[in-house]
Amino acid sequence: MRFYRESLGLSDSAFTILRDLIHERTGIYFEESRRDILADKLSGRVIELGFNSFLDYYYYLKYDAGGEAEFKVIFNLITVNETYFFRELAALEALVNQLVPSLLETNTGGKIRIWSAACSTGEEPLTIAIMLKEAGLLTDRIEILGTDASSLAIGKAIKGLYSERSFRATPELLRQKYFKPRDNGYLQIDPDIHQFVRWAVVNLKDHTQVNAFAASHVILCRNVFIYFSQAVVQEVVNNFYKFMPEIAYLIVGVSESLLKYPVKFVMQDIGGSFIYVKDQKSDSV
Repeated sequence: MRFYRESLGLSDSAFTILRDLIHERTGIYFEESRRDILADKLSGRVIELGFNSFLDYYYYLKYDAGGEAEFKVIFNLITVNETYFFRELAALEALVNQLVPSLLETNTGGKIRIWSAACSTGEEPLTIAIMLKEAGLLTDRIEILGTDASSLAIGKAIKGLYSERSFRATPELLRQKYFKPRDNGYLQIDPDIHQFVRWAVVNLKDHTQVNAFAASHVILCRNVFIYFSQAVVQEVVNNFYKFMPEIAYLIVGVSESLLKYPVKFVMQDIGGSFIYVKDQKSDSV
């Protein structure tokens, strides 16, 4: 891809305006040090569309009628789909062993909604479904949502087929219990587990897409804020808070922290994991 990148040329000015437009629409921010990465990810698409430069591609995105739809393609090109089952397990154990039982008790008769807000190819929400099943908590009172900005990633999640790479942290007994071998070394998730997750393509930067999903008791938004600018992280988190129920929980990745942001969530140690809590009932007392 280096040849294509160099043949198209990416001047300082072209990089800045293209980077900033992508940031504005997707939330994903490419520092100067990641300039070549952005060029490599987009160069094939620029050539495919018949443009001679990245600047031409920018004008297409900014002003052409097809630019809006093109951002769906860009998400598929620039998002990082690195995930696996039972990743960062401690937070999931806190969710299953403490948060869900507490929410079921306090929301008598009501449904508990869990949203995996950047689920890539679906391993995270399916892990949650498996763990809830093992704990005897996967009932019709549980609603699990799995979304990502990449339509390709969600397409794979809908198929429910996974390669060996997705199982590097999966206990063997659970692998045998909930997955069946298919052709070419792939394994397929148990349909009874898969049906508990509702899939959708959602851009976290687009409030019109996010707001309905944000009315969730638990939001997992793990290992995605590292790709966002600080301004976008604060915007997304504040929007979550606005629409979440009075008592709700936000879980981010172990390498991510919201402490430097002026947000209303309060960080608590729950089951050995740092979880961000919204508790308006206590605040109002």
